[in-house]
Amino acid sequence: MTDVSLTELCIVACSEAFRNNGEILASGVGPVPRLAAGLAKLTHGPELMMTDSEAYLVEQPVPIGPRGYDDRKRSGYLPFSRFFDSAVWTGRRHAMVTPTQLDRFGQINLSFMGGTYDKPKTQMLGVRGFPGNTIYHINSFFFPAHSARVFVPGEVDMISGVGYNPAKRVAGGNYSGVDLRVIVTNLAVMDFGGKDNAIRVVSLHPGVTFEEVQEATGFELEKGDLAETPMPTAEQLEIIAQLDPHNIRATVIKDNPPAKRTA
Repeated sequence: MTDVSLTELCIVACSEAFRNNGEILASGVGPVPRLAAGLAKLTHGPELMMTDSEAYLVEQPVPIGPRGYDDRKRSGYLPFSRFFDSAVWTGRRHAMVTPTQLDRFGQINLSFMGGTYDKPKTQMLGVRGFPGNTIYHINSFFFPAHSARVFVPGEVDMISGVGYNPAKRVAGGNYSGVDLRVIVTNLAVMDFGGKDNAIRVVSLHPGVTFEEVQEATGFELEKGDLAETPMPTAEQLEIIAQLDPHNIRATVIKDNPPAKRTA
């Protein structure tokens, strides 16, 4: 187990976000979240629903990277329009994504950075579907490089997703569907279980200190139990390798470091 990578540790930590979710659609956007959703379905969450990222529900997670199209075990038709009706608007979805910025309220940004809305310094994807996603169903996050540029002081440059900021709540609005769950980074696992949904560190990856996580964050964090993030089991590593036969996971975190730091 000495050759376990930090990315593989993060995949297992991300998969725990889908535990006890019930029969909902598990959507992982990006290599680590997608592998995590697949790992969850094949281990502790067989009731989870999953798509092939195209138009079908599948019985088994589809491996990432180049693949054939005849090996998918289709279990249902789910085109884009039905995806909204059956999962997004009904709250029967848990998405794990990687925004560009996140602030202390859980507000996310993937639209632009710096400058103004009319003249941004860096233009990105735009808000995409996140305003609706964050108001209707569960959301969790993965960040491969924990820093104050990601976990920003104040507010994100452009609010692309709803969080827990009371100043942004419109009187009479229905925010009951806002459900931000877990944040996994290359340093720690966090959640929104602090006072007034404050972000709280619940586990530290092997060799990481709370002070290191706080230093890399632009706002004050709360302390949870600060357990050590569990290492992957041999079974979990085998499933991850099957879901990622081209080892795309090795490119996610810079230099693909080991899960356990060396002195």
